[in-house]
Parts: sequence; structure tokens; C-alpha cells
Amino acid sequence: MADAPSVKDMPSGLWPKAKWAAENTPEARNRAIDLYRAIAILFVILGHWLLVAAVDRGNGLELSILLAEQPWTQYATWIAQVMPVFFFVGGFSNSLSWKSALRDPEKKRTWAATRLTRLLVPTVPLVIVWAVLAVVATQYGMDVARVKEVTQAALVPIWFLAVYIMITIAVPVSWWVWERLGLWSVVLLVLGAVLVDYLAFNHEQGWLRWSNYGFVWLAVHQLGYWWHNAGRKGFAAVALTLFGVVWLWYLLTQSGYPISMVSVPGEEVSNTLPPTVAMLAIGFVQIGVILLVEGAANSWLKRTSPWAAVIVLNQMIMTVYLWHMTALIFSVGAAYWLGSLGIKMEPGSGFWWAMRPVWIAVFVVVLIPFVLIFMRFEGASKVGSDKLPGPLAASFGALLTCGGLVMMALSGIGADNALGVNWIALGMVVVGVGLGTRQVLPKA
Repeated sequence: MADAPSVKDMPSGLWPKAKWAAENTPEARNRAIDLYRAIAILFVILGHWLLVAAVDRGNGLELSILLAEQPWTQYATWIAQVMPVFFFVGGFSNSLSWKSALRDPEKKRTWAATRLTRLLVPTVPLVIVWAVLAVVATQYGMDVARVKEVTQAALVPIWFLAVYIMITIAVPVSWWVWERLGLWSVVLLVLGAVLVDYLAFNHEQGWLRWSNYGFVWLAVHQLGYWWHNAGRKGFAAVALTLFGVVWLWYLLTQSGYPISMVSVPGEEVSNTLPPTVAMLAIGFVQIGVILLVEGAANSWLKRTSPWAAVIVLNQMIMTVYLWHMTALIFSVGAAYWLGSLGIKMEPGSGFWWAMRPVWIAVFVVVLIPFVLIFMRFEGASKVGSDKLPGPLAASFGALLTCGGLVMMALSGIGADNALGVNWIALGMVVVGVGLGTRQVLPKA
């Protein structure tokens, strides 16, 4: 009998390694989760690249939002807003990992730090680079408000990361609840989200809406636990899809919820900031659909080439996600410097749409160097530290990091001080990552 393949047999090179891993993947692995994770992130990136419409109307460069310029595009957010898919897949992956850790006391102790390392470490170079750029821009006389606007646009992807980090930290508790309540835990969280929206919109208790970051995203994450533990899911997938469609129809047509699943400038209510039950409804539809095609996806991924491509993409997916808006800002900034080349057309016009493939190709080309430079942080972060912190230190580090990330996502990294940088937010991220993972820079 031939010996089992060993990591020592793995060839060098990104694609050869991926092919080797694909050929030696256990048959029982659910490969669809990796495909769905990659597709979800790519949808977010494409959505951002279409959503942020750079234009020069003669008064300088504007980063307008297409959803406000062309309201009909808000319907496209029903497909482009795929955060529910990411939290659903995250629930599957976290349950698999946590159940494995429960069999080993040391893995259980360091589980939070291990999971957080790949999420947190790649954020450090992003915030440092933009902090440096903010300093340079301020010293050259750029207005503080403009610095905040540009850096906020570049750092907007980190809002989602902050929420996902907190959901990950809560896994030991949410799994404990799942083992005792099962799907009832999802029902209770959904009812909690419904109650929050009811009180917020009907009894002027808008402050309660922020709690829906927990109710909404934990409910979807708990469904990921069910996905990992469920058997045949065909009927449940159809039921989820139909229920989601009917619920979404009711919320949008009878209850006055916004059409867009992404925040629109000027609109009083957003379905995402904070999330409303409309996000749950669209999430149920998306989850039902991906469950219906799960079998076909897994069958297709039994082929070496597509599965190897998914492996490659997942090895750099955090880097691509974190830096995609930086690529957009650099691209449109260069275009503006070159005499507003290609950014004088009105967003949403026929010519503007015709040029979208060209601009997306430009964004991809500009993004590639960032990925090649910074993906080492993502890859090296999987190695971890020699002595990972326990759950309390990891949780405190995560809280500190998330506080800094949220500050940057809401108002950028610029500040009205001598150097023009929000040192509090920057310090919270760097110190938080260090405390939570004991690894700010990747190991050599």
C-alpha cells in the first residue's frame, strides 16, 4: 500500500502547490464552502468597484455613490450584498474548527488567537500604509476633511471585518447555545431582530438598532452551524428560499423598508448600518439558493483545476479584499492627475457603463502589485506565534482592534492634528493585533 501523501512532498510554486493540495484533498471535504467564500468576497469587490463612481464635474474629483446617482441600481444590491453568505460559510467553518479544538485542551486554549491571526495580521500593513499617506497628504496641504474622505473610502472594507471578528470571538458561547437549542437558537435571534426593528421604527427607539449587529449576523452564523450538522437539506433549502422571498416582498412593499441592501447617501434608513431584518430575508434567499446548488458545486470541484483555482484564491482572499479599494483610489487619483482622464463622464450614462469593463481591468492591474507585496502577511499569519495567547487576551485584543477599525471605517484615518493622523485608532489596531495574536508582522 502506498504511503499517505506528506506535506514534505509538496512542490514549490503557488500553482503547483495548489494542484498538489487539490489532488490530495480528502473526498469527504465540503469544497463548496471555499468556493462560496471566494465568490462572496469577489462579489463585494465588484460591487464596490461599480458602486464608487469617480467623476470630475469641474469642481474637483468626487467619489459619488452610484446608488444615489442612479436609484434603479439599488435592486442590484439584492445580488451584490452577499455578507449573509460570508457569515453563513463562517458558521460552517467555525463549527468544524471549534469541534476539533474541543478534543485538544491546547487547541481549545489558543483557538481564538489562531482564528483571529489570519483575520487581524493582514490589516496592519493596510492601516499603516494609509496612515503614512495621510501624514504625507496633510504635510502637502490637503484639507483634513478630504484626507478623511479618501482614507475612509480606502478603509471601508474593514467595517465588515470588525463585525466578523466579534462573531468569531463569540463562537465558544454561540456553539454552547447551539448544542442546547439547535435551530431554536436561530429562531430566537430572528425574533430578537424583529423586535428590535419594531421598537426602533414604531416606538422611536432607534438606539436599539445597533444590537441587530448581534441578532442578525449571529442568526446567520448559527445557520452555518446547522449546515455543518444537517443531513439532507433539499426541502430546507427550498423552504428558506421561499420564506425569504415572501418576507422580503412584505418588508419592501408593505413595511416601507429601503430597496437597497447597501447604505445610500441621503436616505434616512439603511438596511446595513445597522442591519435590519431585510438583511435576514435576503440572506435566507441567498442561503437557500447556495444550498440548492451545493451538490453540483461539490461535484464540479472534484476536478483538479477548478478546485486548485479555488485553493489559490482562498490563500490570498483577505489581501485582495483589504486592498481592492486602495487600488481604486490609486487608479482614479492617477486619472485625475492626468487631466481627469476617463472620469469626466456622468455616472450611469451609457458611455459610463460601456467603460466599466475597462475601468475594472485597470483596477485589477493596479491591485495585483498590492496583492503580490502584502499576501505574505496573510500566508505567514497562518504560521502563528510560538506561544499564542489564551482566550481572554485574544478577546481583549480583538475588542481593541475592532474599536480602531470601526473608527477608521466611519471617518477614515485622517485627523485635525499636527501630522493629520488619528493616532488613537491606529494605536488601537496595532496594539490590539499584538495582544490578540502576539504577531503584528509575519514570521520570517
